[in-house]
Amino acid sequence: MKKFQKKDRNIKRNFSIGNLSKIFFGTVLILWIVSGFYTIKESDRGVLLLFGKYHRMVEPGLNWKFPLIENIIPVNIEMVREQVTSGMMLTSDENVIQVEMNVQYRIINPTQYLFNVIDPENSLRQAVDSAVRGIIGLSEMEKVLTVQRATIRDETKKELENIIGPYEMGISILDVNFQTARPPEAVKAAFDDVIAAREEEQKTVREAQAYRNEVLPIANGNSKKMIEEAIAYKTSVVLKAKGEIESFSKILPEYKSSPSVTRERIYIETMEKIFSNNQKILIDDKRNNSFLIPSDFFLKDPEGVMNRRFKRNEISHGEDDFKQKFEEGDSSEGIKKSSSENVHIRKNNRKGR
Repeated sequence: MKKFQKKDRNIKRNFSIGNLSKIFFGTVLILWIVSGFYTIKESDRGVLLLFGKYHRMVEPGLNWKFPLIENIIPVNIEMVREQVTSGMMLTSDENVIQVEMNVQYRIINPTQYLFNVIDPENSLRQAVDSAVRGIIGLSEMEKVLTVQRATIRDETKKELENIIGPYEMGISILDVNFQTARPPEAVKAAFDDVIAAREEEQKTVREAQAYRNEVLPIANGNSKKMIEEAIAYKTSVVLKAKGEIESFSKILPEYKSSPSVTRERIYIETMEKIFSNNQKILIDDKRNNSFLIPSDFFLKDPEGVMNRRFKRNEISHGEDDFKQKFEEGDSSEGIKKSSSENVHIRKNNRKGR
């Protein structure tokens, strides 16, 4: 009986130890399984290592790995990273300037970024410094400080891409920013004057262009106006000449039938046109002492001519005969008669010549 009880106690003891072992190993297994779960962010990609060697790429979301066997390295592929380089650099004209440049990049291949280069950030820093110094070394100091900043930035980006391309670093260069470029302090004041003069030049050029844009349309309008006036004058002269041609063409048959009469009429019409626009002077050729007076003096005030008082020092002694002539008849008719007689006399003189 005692042997049976002792054996039963041993069995119970062994059973309790076995249960505890199972519970322990079950708990460890559960913890091991639970510890294998992990989450990759949307902006990251996971690089899974199996015994320290690259195994596969893990996408964002909830994933599981073998704890203690597999290891995961998350890499952000959307974040824009920066690399800055600065220092004193030598230009092509053997001047020294202080240059600072900022490079923005992003990781596009996590595997290459982690394993192709030991220290990718340090390698990129050295590549940026080499590219900047190479481009600055091919440029003149004045152009680096003034007009070639954009050109140097673009050339630096191309040179940097050519440098890191063979290494397959798994990064993409987004932009290169030319932060500062300044001369040494000893000559900084002189270069500040150069920059101010260049800005003044650009200001003057802009003002000249604005003045040109203001004056040129006015000049073009005036030139078009003058051309149009010239064309109109040309047209009027041509039409006037054609009208005169037609007029003379109509007179030609009359001239052929009676040349003397036609010539006389043309002469009288021409003289009427001439005298109608000019001041006329009446001359009395029958007296030894000529009495001269403008005909407009009578035509403007024919009724008050005889009532005017003449000063003795302004007229000749033929005043009485002249007044008597106008008292006998109409003053305007007398003037016209005298004018016709003078025209007839001049005509006869021209024929005699």
